[in-house]
Amino acid sequence: MTNTSDTRCGLVVLDMAGTTVADGGLVEQAFAAAARELGVEPGSADHAEKLAYVRATMGESKISVFRYLFGEEALAQRANVAFEKAYGELVDGGRIAPIAGAREAIEELRGEGRTVVLTTGFARVTQDAILDALGWRDLVELTLCPADAGGRGRPYPDMVLSAFLRTGAVDGVRDIAVAGDTAYDMLSGVRSGASVVAGVLTGAHDGEALRAAGATHVLGSVAELPAVLRGVEG
Repeated sequence: MTNTSDTRCGLVVLDMAGTTVADGGLVEQAFAAAARELGVEPGSADHAEKLAYVRATMGESKISVFRYLFGEEALAQRANVAFEKAYGELVDGGRIAPIAGAREAIEELRGEGRTVVLTTGFARVTQDAILDALGWRDLVELTLCPADAGGRGRPYPDMVLSAFLRTGAVDGVRDIAVAGDTAYDMLSGVRSGASVVAGVLTGAHDGEALRAAGATHVLGSVAELPAVLRGVEG
């Protein structure tokens, strides 16, 4: 569908964990498993420092986080494999659920003729595990992880711009809306040129952090997004 209106957000790019998917702090649990794999002692100052960095960079590509924390590529890859394995096991154990109203909001957006894309900082194997666990394989037109967009995740705009290029849903980047729960989601949306960059309060970061990173709107949850977009367009 080609967008013909200067004000219509015909492409909506949504984050997953914390935005459309409630994972109950599984990132931190999976990080603990990765840290153990690399000999970081639970309760140590090193562990606390690394966990603080993980919290501060929620939304970033996880391999990028581990490259920063562990330096050597081989160590970062070991940590990432352990993280993805632990997170996948938690997902398989039924530890995730949709954010209340998320599926309905996505269906409403699609019903209005918008193209919806789901993005994540996780690897593809983990993203697919989440989609399978929720029964969301056919919910949206496209799903993207950092590897699908050249390897750089947030805060770079690459996944948003890949959604723009791969769907052909709109004529320009100003016709994109981005929603997420972290400052990195907001930075990614701003850098992509999206006209609506909505932060949601169901995940990692608070309203102050979201606004500081460039949010044009701060919402209680993604369930509010369809009405917000209609208001902007109206």
